[in-house]
Amino acid sequence: MKSLLSRRGTLLESTPSFLVRQKTNAPVGFAAPLRSDVDTSSDDLPAKALPAAATPRVTPLRAVGAMAQPGPPALQAAQIAEVEWLVQQGVLATFRTFQSFAYSASLFFHPRDLTYYAVLHHEDAVWRVLKAGDISAAEPAFRHFAEQAMRLADADMRRIHLQAQNDQFARLIADSEAQVERVRVDLQRGSTQDQEVALRQQETRKELAQLEARRVAAQAQLNKLQRQMHQLTATSNENVPFLPSGR
Repeated sequence: MKSLLSRRGTLLESTPSFLVRQKTNAPVGFAAPLRSDVDTSSDDLPAKALPAAATPRVTPLRAVGAMAQPGPPALQAAQIAEVEWLVQQGVLATFRTFQSFAYSASLFFHPRDLTYYAVLHHEDAVWRVLKAGDISAAEPAFRHFAEQAMRLADADMRRIHLQAQNDQFARLIADSEAQVERVRVDLQRGSTQDQEVALRQQETRKELAQLEARRVAAQAQLNKLQRQMHQLTATSNENVPFLPSGR
């Protein structure tokens, strides 16, 4: 009996602590007394002689989940030289493109690496680059660069619009000045013509007065000569003798 208990204690001591759950203050059961004709000192006791209550409870092992390691971000910054080299090699496919004045945005795809590149250009030079492994992350990056290009080009758009307005105003001013000059010239010419016409009218009236005076004088002289002629004719007729007719 002592040998059996000793073996049980040895087994319990050798078992890992996380496999055995011991109950505190649990009563320890002992086997019933054996008959006197059985050698109790033997270590080879039948299995039925072992008390059933002495079997320890074993807690099953649980798989401990490994802590999830953070993977690479869906969108990463890329080197400008990397994209420039790929563009020079001609291995990028253009999926999207947007341009406004000196700013442009492009969405490239590298088929060999299954990598997308969202690129912002300034004056046809690569300015900023973002890369992603799927289109769902690359599309927002391209739209972000396109919106940024639009915002940056707003000043150029305003400059071009104001320049066009200033050019239009300059043309209108030139046309208005030309019209004013034409009207001024017309008025000046009209004034000159008015003066010339007035002077001509004055000279004409003076000439008419002179001609009228000459006409009156000539008419008076003609009348006088006609009266003289009448008188002379009458005087001449008085000297003609009265001769009877030959019938």
